[in-house]
Amino acid sequence: KTHDEAAICWTCHQRLQARVDVLEAALHMDLKEAAQVIYDAVWADTSDSTKTYQNAARALLGELRKRAGLSLVLGRMQPLAH
Repeated sequence: KTHDEAAICWTCHQRLQARVDVLEAALHMDLKEAAQVIYDAVWADTSDSTKTYQNAARALLGELRKRAGLSLVLGRMQPLAH
């Protein structure tokens, strides 16, 4: 069975490519930066040692989202408007 190629308008393609570039750049956080984010999160709240890993994970994901320009998605993703 053959599949049809997806069609996308040029403007949408350019917009999506720009977003992909930003997301990819966010994922290029180096080890030293990631370690600092984790260290800061661990020592920011020492009141509950059972949440150390959760705090570190939340901080690292938050930093990646910030660098990627993402906001918290609370609902369904919306289609691109033309």
